[in-house]
Amino acid sequence: MNFRKKITLFVFGLALFFCASSGWAQSSGTIQGVVKDPSSGAVANAPVNISDPVSGYHRETTTGTAGDFRFTNIPFNPYHLTVAAKGFSSFVQDVEVRSAVPTTLEISLKLGTATENITVEATGSDLVETESTPHTDVDRELFDKLPLESQSSSLSSLVTLASPGVVADSNGLFHGLGDHAENSFSVDGQPMTDQQSKVFSNQLPVDSIQSMEVISGAPPAEYGDKTSLVIKVTTRSGLGQTQPTGNVTTSYGSFGSVNAGANLAIGGAKWGNFISANGLDTGRFLDPPEFQVVHDKGNEENGFDRFDLQPSGADTIHLNFSYTRSWFQEPNSFDALSSGQDQRALIKTFNVAPSWTHLFNSTTLLTAGAFVRHDDFNYYPSANPLADVSESASEQRMLTNAGLHADISYVKGAHNVKLGGTFQHTLLTENFSVGLTDPTINDPCLAPGSNPDGTDGPAGETNVVSPSGCVAASLIPNNGTDPNVGPFASPVNAFDPILGCLDLTRPTVSCTGTHGLFHFHGTGDVKELGLFVQDTITEGNWSFNLGIRGDIYRGLSVTSNQAEPRAGIAYNIKRTNSVLRVSYARLMETPFNENLVLASTVGNSVAEALFGATAPVLPGQRNEFHAGFQQAFGKYLVVDADYLWKYTHNGYDFSDFLNTPIFFPIAWHNSKIHGPSFRVSIPNFHGLTAFFTASSVAARFFNPQVGGLGTDLTAAGVFRIDHDQKFQETTHIQYQPSKNWPWIAFNWRYDNGLVAGAVPCFNDANPNSICQATSFRIGGVPYVDLSGLTADQQAQAGLTCNGVAATLTAAFTSCSASEYGSTRIKIPGITNAGLGTADNDRNPSRIAPRNLFDVSLGDDNLFHKDRYKWSLRLTVINLTNKVALYNFLSTFSGTHFVTPRTLTAELGFHF
Repeated sequence: MNFRKKITLFVFGLALFFCASSGWAQSSGTIQGVVKDPSSGAVANAPVNISDPVSGYHRETTTGTAGDFRFTNIPFNPYHLTVAAKGFSSFVQDVEVRSAVPTTLEISLKLGTATENITVEATGSDLVETESTPHTDVDRELFDKLPLESQSSSLSSLVTLASPGVVADSNGLFHGLGDHAENSFSVDGQPMTDQQSKVFSNQLPVDSIQSMEVISGAPPAEYGDKTSLVIKVTTRSGLGQTQPTGNVTTSYGSFGSVNAGANLAIGGAKWGNFISANGLDTGRFLDPPEFQVVHDKGNEENGFDRFDLQPSGADTIHLNFSYTRSWFQEPNSFDALSSGQDQRALIKTFNVAPSWTHLFNSTTLLTAGAFVRHDDFNYYPSANPLADVSESASEQRMLTNAGLHADISYVKGAHNVKLGGTFQHTLLTENFSVGLTDPTINDPCLAPGSNPDGTDGPAGETNVVSPSGCVAASLIPNNGTDPNVGPFASPVNAFDPILGCLDLTRPTVSCTGTHGLFHFHGTGDVKELGLFVQDTITEGNWSFNLGIRGDIYRGLSVTSNQAEPRAGIAYNIKRTNSVLRVSYARLMETPFNENLVLASTVGNSVAEALFGATAPVLPGQRNEFHAGFQQAFGKYLVVDADYLWKYTHNGYDFSDFLNTPIFFPIAWHNSKIHGPSFRVSIPNFHGLTAFFTASSVAARFFNPQVGGLGTDLTAAGVFRIDHDQKFQETTHIQYQPSKNWPWIAFNWRYDNGLVAGAVPCFNDANPNSICQATSFRIGGVPYVDLSGLTADQQAQAGLTCNGVAATLTAAFTSCSASEYGSTRIKIPGITNAGLGTADNDRNPSRIAPRNLFDVSLGDDNLFHKDRYKWSLRLTVINLTNKVALYNFLSTFSGTHFVTPRTLTAELGFHF
């Protein structure tokens, strides 16, 4: 059966039987029931509360005239449920929500002492879950006070701080468990597997989020595509909100940052609407290549709306809609500032996702829906192309992801069954143009002995337009025959007439083709079909998560089919409040869609002259193993630990095009990733809440590069990818003595340092070291060639020679390896015998370790009112004004500094 017939059959089955379940099923449930007295009479107006001590989730309601109550939009977790009514003893019950099938309770109160309020404290058993997949639960009660570094990508900051195993990177990017951005969001059941960093797309605003679950373990069978981290987001709802609630906030902070927003939840017993809108204007939108902000203005406006309707007791209609627009300048380095570079970008994103649920009976629930998400990315060069450093590039890229989904859940006895499938169709359009503005990139001539080691380097003479004219200018033709050519002659080590056509600095250069910009236009589409069945079996102290998933991928000149078994086992030692767990997942990782068309285009002579050979990017095959435990100590401390092993054939990354925000997907032959992660949580203890996360990730990638631009099947060796980090930790503490008192929140983030890019170093003997290109000896003394970096780049890296620091006006051409160092990068040194120690796998250059501290102070009810409240908060990011790098000359993103000390004051009105 061909693919088209399979799709037709799938859609027909979905429409006829409503039984194809989404691989990204509804991520919230319902707790409902009735409260009765000993004679089975209804108890009206009884307060009912549910709470999760670990995530901080808390909801309240009162019973109706028939004694009924209902909590909707509840994240999957265990909860305390309490009922208090005058004349009755208090009622307490633990309720576990693990399915979209409603949990229905019949509660009978006993006569006793009248109580209005109940304080229920967690026990050790309440702090652990008999789950085989490790995950982190975070509710709005916790992250609402968390100091978040990035206003324009707060969701990324939240995931990075709250979850173990997440490595922080620039511009809202984060690396989950050693992989490069192979993360996916499930927003109310809708899959979002494309890039969410703010240089690719626009994120969901944190104001719209009620709770979040970050799955860091082997994912159950319902999840596919990109699964290093699966972030399940439950948005805020107005269902049952008979009295309108909301807030209006405004803030002002460093770099002239102004933010204004409003949220409103309104509804009734059968309907609800939540709407959120906010806007940001700032002088520091992206993380720049300088600690001092240069040419970095930006603004962002977004709106989110969620509508819920319950036309009957068995049916619910749900609709999410969002739109976001961001405009920003590409931050300049001092090199770019001196040339007058003025590059900008505009991103527009909209999303619409309707869904419908139908409850057949107390055990079976159907969810069906659809979604469309569209990104329109535009990158604009400077008005004067020669003002752009290295190249003048532009791009207009569109990505539309559309799909159908539904899910059937069946819960009875020990079984929690889910089965189904998801179909996604992603449409890609790419328009790309580029011209070279650096005369040394494709230089016709070489200057004799111009490199520090005495080799011949690029001449940069723009009046010579072909190698045939070099001799007359007392230069050496760069035709690939010079035996003394140095490593910085050009990327191709010889003048290329094809690239000569793109050289804007030499309008009359000899070239093969038409002189001017290279223009590329391409379209493509990717189809994905995933089917799965899984069952979570709970028997006594045991929990078994068994499932299998099948994925069919039809990409750009690429097809792949894979069966993926999943299995997990957890055992609860109730006597010691311990949970032991192991899990396994077979996964098919799908290629990045951004700029996939050009990256998969084979045979384009200009593209191959620019980037090297091209090969299609194939889906990856992964085996993933996890082993860990959860341990509660008393009722105020829980430790969650996990160790992972991931073995992937076709390991992915992005390649940055000449330090622009234009990135192309690439693939390496395979990768091996492993490491431990920990999370320690302290639930609310007399107003004190805290958590600590720590992890170490070893990310080893193996040559050759087998897919994307720059494919080189002859390369060998092992290297640490630039999202490998030995250790990172986050400590968060917040304290509020009483509900109406001021509060304080504090973050401490430590990062040991990502693997740095091509920073010069010394090792002239190890073939598995990038340092060979910058290593030479004078009289047997080891030296490092620094001529490949500009003065600005040397200052960014904090390079020193014999204790003297590089500056914008004083750069080094070379330095003795024994006297060479950096204040911002850990560069491997040499031994006493003058031998290099650098190794791409065992000892690469790394960004220097950094400690960053953030703090927030606030009062949520300044005037102690009941209905209308005013709030005030002050947030300081990077309290000590630490000067540090995220990365340097990263193959993915270039050079970026962390945020300088930033102060923000926010005033809010709540009703």
